[in-house]
Parts: sequence; structure tokens; C-alpha cells
Amino acid sequence: MSEISELKWDAAGLIPAVVQDARSGQVLMVAWMNAEALRLTLATGETHFWSRSRGTLWHKGATSGNTQRVIGIWADCDGDTLLVQVEPAGPACHTGAVSCFFRQLTTI
Repeated sequence: MSEISELKWDAAGLIPAVVQDARSGQVLMVAWMNAEALRLTLATGETHFWSRSRGTLWHKGATSGNTQRVIGIWADCDGDTLLVQVEPAGPACHTGAVSCFFRQLTTI
């Protein structure tokens, strides 16, 4: 699948984007994109997302400087999730952690 028109957006017009460090393979974060965020990401080469809580577009790193340069974007087999491989300019998490996935569950 290589066409944006083939993607499966949810009822709110969003698609989840898993962001992965292209060098290490570490999953950095999961965020949401709408069509405009994806268009901006493709046009600028840096990640843009849709904030569900604020109801607005945001450019990752616009205020912190921790931008993410896009290496490639892939759709999963169903076309309902994106994998965005990036070269990060700093931590992905707003807490300052490299990845948003730093809290391991203690019981399973």
C-alpha cells in the first residue's frame, strides 16, 4: 500500500502512528495523525500530529527542539496504522525520557 487514499481513517478522521527510532529500532511514541498532519509530515520531512486533547495540529519539537526527521513511513497490512521511522533530535517523551515507553508493568 503506497497511496494515502488507501488508508483507513477512524470515524474522527485519525490514524495511529507508531514512531520508531530508525537507528536503534526503539519505539519512541504513539501519536495520532489526521490527513493534514500526514501531509505536513510528508511535505516537511519532520513529524506532525493531531492532538486529540487540544484539538489542534502540532509539530513535534516545535517548542522543545526535539524534532524528528522522517526516514520512512509505512502502513500496516490493513492500512489502519502507520509506522514512522525517524532520526530524533532529542527525547521523544514530554517527561524528558528518550521513549514514552519507560514504565514497565510490574504484574502480568
